[in-house]
Amino acid sequence: MTKEFDLIQTDRIIEMAWEDRTPFEAIEFQFGITESEVIEVMRRALKPSSFRVWRKRVNSSVSKKHLMKRNPEIERFKCTRQRTISHNKISKR
Repeated sequence: MTKEFDLIQTDRIIEMAWEDRTPFEAIEFQFGITESEVIEVMRRALKPSSFRVWRKRVNSSVSKKHLMKRNPEIERFKCTRQRTISHNKISKR
């Protein structure tokens, strides 16, 4: 069962998914959806060519979307200068 999100939430999920240093675990923490559900959101929201580019990038060595690819010394989901993010409440600087 896929969760439904409003336009603002969907835009934020897409933004986080495109960010190389934002792991899928951070998206799951904030929105409660797994990696496969993020992929489904991206598949529905993006043009097919954009989706293919995104998937290729996520699976490349450039992206740190999977915690296994990240430096083990990094233990946070967000920038140290960013305000607190608590689930679906998004704070901007």
